[in-house]
Amino acid sequence: MLIINRIFRCILLSSLILGFVGCSVSGKKERNYPQQNWVVLDINSTKNLDDLSFLAKHKGKFVLQLVSNDIVEAAVSNIEVNGQKLHEKLQLKYTIESGYVYEFSDPITLQAQTHYPLSLSTSINVKQIRIVPHRSNPIGTGKYYNQWLNMHQSPEKQQALGWFKDARFGMFIHWGLYSQAGGIWKGTKIEDSPYPGPRVAEWLMSTFRIPRAEYQQLASTFNPDKSFAQNFAQLAKKAGMKYLVITSKHHDGFALYDSAVSDYDIVDATPYQGDLIKELYDACLSEGIEFGIYYSHGNDWFDGTDGNYANVKKQNDKLGIYTHAQGKNLWDPSSNTHAEYLSNKAYPQIKELLTLLPKLRLIWFDGDGFITEKQAFEFYKLVYDINPNVLVSRRVGYQFGDYLDAGDNVIPSASEKMEKQWETVGTTNNSWGFKAYDDDWKSTKELLYYFIDILSKGGNYLLNIGPDGKGKIPHQSAQRLTEMGQWIGTNSDAIFGTTRWDISYEGANETLLSGTGHRAKSGFNRQFTHRDFWFTAKQNKVYAISLMPPQDNIEILSLGKGSGHIDAVRLLGSTQKLSWKQTDHALVIDARDWQKAENGFAVEIIFK
Repeated sequence: MLIINRIFRCILLSSLILGFVGCSVSGKKERNYPQQNWVVLDINSTKNLDDLSFLAKHKGKFVLQLVSNDIVEAAVSNIEVNGQKLHEKLQLKYTIESGYVYEFSDPITLQAQTHYPLSLSTSINVKQIRIVPHRSNPIGTGKYYNQWLNMHQSPEKQQALGWFKDARFGMFIHWGLYSQAGGIWKGTKIEDSPYPGPRVAEWLMSTFRIPRAEYQQLASTFNPDKSFAQNFAQLAKKAGMKYLVITSKHHDGFALYDSAVSDYDIVDATPYQGDLIKELYDACLSEGIEFGIYYSHGNDWFDGTDGNYANVKKQNDKLGIYTHAQGKNLWDPSSNTHAEYLSNKAYPQIKELLTLLPKLRLIWFDGDGFITEKQAFEFYKLVYDINPNVLVSRRVGYQFGDYLDAGDNVIPSASEKMEKQWETVGTTNNSWGFKAYDDDWKSTKELLYYFIDILSKGGNYLLNIGPDGKGKIPHQSAQRLTEMGQWIGTNSDAIFGTTRWDISYEGANETLLSGTGHRAKSGFNRQFTHRDFWFTAKQNKVYAISLMPPQDNIEILSLGKGSGHIDAVRLLGSTQKLSWKQTDHALVIDARDWQKAENGFAVEIIFK
């Protein structure tokens, strides 16, 4: 056996059907773990199989594991799944009842209902290969799917989704007790905290591991200026935004409205006289801005104990899978159970907010990490039963959201087709909550680029501001949003009520965002050219958007004769008659007498 362990074996898996609720493999013994909806294949008798594959039934990220009866050290292993290659010296990761588990660090990405070849070479004497959903990709049993689908497809939900699809641009606001600290605790910047965790300002309590009683003292000095509501709503309107979403309760557990089920709120715990959420709701409606709330249902560092971490980890350890602790209060958890937190605070507060805000448009749930499939469904159903017109975001859990978010400061590729209407949430600097010393502000042109890139792919842009403890918006944020609003006012026809066209963009390659930390680390160095255009569509119209001042002659290659017969061309924001021609390879427009707008232009192309 020792000799075998030192010899690389090549194992090609045969006919593995990955249903994650069961599979069928001829001649092979399988086991099903319904708790996690993944399967394993026994391969201890498999030798020298060629040209074989498995069928993945679900999409998303997955972790590859090898199970053996033997303990080995630093086993060099190579695995490839349809061109996704992983090379690693594997160490023993878990000990479970059926053997020893070795795990590749990086996940692979699979598409649903797709066949994949898989090859493995390793010195481990493998008896099983397991393909396990990544922690960010929980897969449910499907038990509640039909009930959810009936609600999701209701006339009320579909009408709300129609509004959301047309709205395109919204304001996100992260505001709470943490806003007073500005990313600094007892003189130490959050980047210099001795503990791991996100370095964004709203994670202050977690990243510094501040005891609940000590953090709670911030409430005694939280006293915003009464002008905040009008200022927020008016800035959103000036920026051309159609909706606004604010943190009614972030992970720290503090509510910005008057809650009957908790004294840890703006009315009972602070000197402020009023209800922040209700005041902002009223101000938004008076300005014609639709209103939404963010609510952290899975994480609550004040009342949510350890976020159910201990219970989940105990089960996961038996199965040999990872339990992610980020976002869970393991330093000073409350003494109640997580189930009690849900019953006594989270569910009741959702009811309160829906009652307080009868014209609420959406609830942006967050912190779903250890929320169960049943609990995620119960949150969705609770919202629907009280007000079926309210949309529910993806992070309620287990794909029960009415719409998707691509991730924090994440923009998907044009080649990625989203299954539902979606949005990207983004920041104007590198923090969501107010961080006094973060001066890495994105320029107006950079923010416009992200916006039109998202538009061209069919998404919405929910752009964040982080007011300070008094409710003052950083002037850099306000300035950029105001400048975006000027551009949007001129080019609104290319934005609102549009859809994705056959082609998203032409010119230079995409500059994709892959997360808040990615932009903070790499900066933004893209150079725009006159050849770069992004496209949106509306009925028989296509809009071509540029971020550069026009040259004398504009050529748009995607609008040659092959795109259809063009009837008219209009410069948005102008009434002047244009001179243009459609050739075999491009639409050519004479722009010699156009105004040279710094942030570019948009043209409307009408097809016969």
